[in-house]
Order: sequence, then structure tokens, then C-alpha cells
Amino acid sequence: MEQERLESSPQVTPYKCHVFVCVNDRGGTRKSCADGNSKEIAVRLKEAAKARNFPPGEVRVSQSLCLGLCEFGPNVVLYPQRIWFKAVTLDDIDGILDTVEKALKKQA
Repeated sequence: MEQERLESSPQVTPYKCHVFVCVNDRGGTRKSCADGNSKEIAVRLKEAAKARNFPPGEVRVSQSLCLGLCEFGPNVVLYPQRIWFKAVTLDDIDGILDTVEKALKKQA
């Protein structure tokens, strides 16, 4: 395994805001984020982020597995901002991206 600091590698650009959408499916009777259409939320959120034309290296939207609060899902987390959205629906996508934009302005 190789390990290196991000600052030392010109090929690696750390994102100013990494948006994680939980798409975990527990199956069975236990609630999980996938029960709330989180895969569709992740796809639409990524499309909407691209449409906002964030500069390269600023925003990344990724699907993740369990974030640990399934009963409140679907969950979306902004990192490193430590902003957590719970019970997310498709109607929340613009609001999430508005929050991303505000967070990026604070970092500037």
C-alpha cells in the first residue's frame, strides 16, 4: 500500500466540497436510505451539480454506503463542511446545492 499526502501530488485535487449520498440498502425489514429513493437522488444531485458549472476540483457528488443514521434517511453529507441533511427528497436537491455554494463562498 502506498500512502502520500494530497498536497504532494499534482494529479490529485482535493475537492472543496465532497457531497456524499447514502445509497445503502439493508434489505429486509430494517429501514435504509435506499428505501427513500436515494439512488435517484444521487443521480439527480450529480446532474444538478454539473448544471451549476462548479469550477474543476470544487465539488464532487459521490454515492456512499451506510453513514450510520439509516432511520433518518435518505442522508446526504457535505465534507469537510460537516453539514448533514436527513430525510432528503428530490425536492431538496436545489437547497442542498445552494448550501454547497454558500459553503464555498465562506471558504473563499
